[in-house]
Amino acid sequence: MDRKSHMDTFGAVALIVFALHLAFNQVVIKVTNGGFGPVFAAGLRSAGAVVVLLIWMRLRGIPLAVPRAAVPSGILVGLLFGTEFMILFTALDFTTVSRASVIFYSMPVWLAVASHFLMPGDRMTGRRALGLVMAMAGVAAALLDRSDVTASLTGDLMALTAAMCWAAIALCVKVTPLSQVPPANQLIFQVAVSAPLMLAVAFWTGDLMRDPQPIHFAGLAFQTVAVASLGFLAWFWLMSIYPASAVASFSFLSPVFAVILGWLLLGEHVSLRVWMALLLVAGGIWLINRRPRAAQVPQKVAGTR
Repeated sequence: MDRKSHMDTFGAVALIVFALHLAFNQVVIKVTNGGFGPVFAAGLRSAGAVVVLLIWMRLRGIPLAVPRAAVPSGILVGLLFGTEFMILFTALDFTTVSRASVIFYSMPVWLAVASHFLMPGDRMTGRRALGLVMAMAGVAAALLDRSDVTASLTGDLMALTAAMCWAAIALCVKVTPLSQVPPANQLIFQVAVSAPLMLAVAFWTGDLMRDPQPIHFAGLAFQTVAVASLGFLAWFWLMSIYPASAVASFSFLSPVFAVILGWLLLGEHVSLRVWMALLLVAGGIWLINRRPRAAQVPQKVAGTR
C-alpha cells in the first residue's frame, strides 16, 4: 500500500483489532504462566520468534546484514527487550492482567518525559503535559489501590519497570544508528539477543515447567507466532503506511481492552479505583500522542507490545 497522509477506515479498523490482539496477549501470558515458569516462557517465546522471523525474511529476500555502527545499539536494545519481558511475565505471576496492563501501557508517559529532556525536537506542549499528569495520576491510583487480594505491590512495580524498559527501547531506536536499520532487523536484534539471556536466567532462577497442558503450549505458540514475530511486523507495516502519531494515538485502546478481557475471561475483580485509573491512563496516552495534523510527519519507532 502507498504511504498515506491521514488515517483511513482500513487503518483505524486494523489498529483497533491490533490493540485488541495485544490486550488478549496479556491474558494469554497469564494463562501460559500456569504451565511454564514466566522467565522460561519469555525465553522460549523469543527463541521461537527468531526462527519465525528468519523464515519470513528468507521468503521475502530481506538480508540480515546491518551497518556495523548499529550493532552496539542493537545489542543494547536486545538486552532491554529481554529485561522488559522477564519482568513483565513475572509481574503477571504476581498481579492481575487488569492492573499490570494499566501500568505497563503507561509507556508513552515515560517516553514523553525522556524525549522532552533528550530530544530537542520533541518538547513538551501544554496538551502533552496535561496528558502526562493524567496518566501519571492513573498509574498512582492503580498502585495505591489495595482492594484486590490477588494483586501485589511487587507485581505492580514490576509492570511499571517493564514499561520504563519499553520506553528506553523506543528512545534508543530513535537516537542511535539503529533508526536506519529496517524493522525486521530491529526485531531480530531484540529477540535474538533476549532469547539466550532469558533462557540462561530461567535456568538459574525459578522454575522451568509447571505441569504444562495443551492450553499452555497453545498459548506459547500464539505468543511466538502471532505476537513476538508476525504481530510486531504487522505493527511496523502499519507504521510504514500511516503517520506515526496517528498510529500511536490508538495505543490507549490496549489497556482498555486488557482490563475488559481480564474481567471477562479471567474473572478478575476490577475495583472502581482501577477503572478510574484506566480512564486517566488511556486519556493521558491519547493526549500525549495526539498532535496537530500539520505536525504529523513520518518517523520510526521501536514497535509495540
